[in-house]
Amino acid sequence: MRQIVLDTETTGINPKQGNRIIEIGCVELFERKLTGNNFHVYINPERDSEEGALAVHGLTTEFLRDKPRFHEVVEDLRAYIQGAEVIIHNAPFDLGFLNHEFNLLKLPTFDSHIGGVIDTLVQAKEMRPGKRNSLDALCEHFGISNAHRKLHGALLDAELLADVYLAMTRGQNSLGMDIVIEESGSGIAMAEIALADVIVLRASETEEAEHIALLDGLDKAVKGTCVWRNPSL
Repeated sequence: MRQIVLDTETTGINPKQGNRIIEIGCVELFERKLTGNNFHVYINPERDSEEGALAVHGLTTEFLRDKPRFHEVVEDLRAYIQGAEVIIHNAPFDLGFLNHEFNLLKLPTFDSHIGGVIDTLVQAKEMRPGKRNSLDALCEHFGISNAHRKLHGALLDAELLADVYLAMTRGQNSLGMDIVIEESGSGIAMAEIALADVIVLRASETEEAEHIALLDGLDKAVKGTCVWRNPSL
């Protein structure tokens, strides 16, 4: 499955009041692995950022003046996100702006280009009801370093959110195998089939040490004891 972790920066909080997108950052995941095939662009909104928004992202009008307009990057964006499942923190905000920009260009909505949306803010609230679930709070909860995040940036935040999403959904990976036995019509009962000897390979001391280190890391991530060390399970 191809997934795109997406974040935007904007001139303000409401597109209906004329605010525009000024930065888009996307990180690609394929089968839960970072591919390095990212998408990042700054955009000239042809207006100033509101004071509150500028304090968040620090992208000045002067910096954005020579950047492309949205209509100059939209085709690259459409091609990049086509058919992917998109992961966003507080999805209604970013989708509202993206759909607004597409509508200004009389294009089909951003939603219509993608294969679905995962809102990590909704997921976090279900996992941690009553807790702070900002991106910074989730980075702290899952032990993900964001010390280099002085201001909000779309690509940086998408990279952090990718790590958070993988940590949040780590337990959803199946650890078992679905075994399907097809009928061959030979009439041979399973009990009549000889099974090979079971070969046991013991872990080396180095492998055991690496396993313990991995469990220590999981304990740190959950700030407690991971399930692999819980004797009651």
